Amino acid sequence: MKLIHTLTLQSTYEEVERVEELLNTLQEELSFGDDFYARLMLAVSEAATNGIVHGNKLDASKEVEIKVYRSDQKLIFETKDQGQGFDPEEIPDPLAEENLLKTSGRGVFLMEEYADAVDYSENGTCLTLTFNLPD
Repeated sequence: MKLIHTLTLQSTYEEVERVEELLNTLQEELSFGDDFYARLMLAVSEAATNGIVHGNKLDASKEVEIKVYRSDQKLIFETKDQGQGFDPEEIPDPLAEENLLKTSGRGVFLMEEYADAVDYSENGTCLTLTFNLPD
């Protein structure tokens, strides 16, 4: 597994926009299509937002670091925040009837839908999203 990019974000909403620059660079380097780009954008921006908002509680003195690795036909994004962590098993099911009309709470569900693998470590402060590169 080879580290190909690193992006460090301050914990503000505006910083999430920098994910797009990273993905534009990756698309140029790896020549993947717009459908794959859209999957990455949704999942990686959600991971960054979760780290900034839920992990670091919008504390601008804290950072979220995104590392991008390439391994054969896989693209791996590791997102690390400086928060207290959480247990992903305790997140309410966004598809449960009582949660359907809520305006938030779908991020983890969406990441699991769009990434090929989602793994948490370091007490939930480190999130790894794995995507199989298209042929």
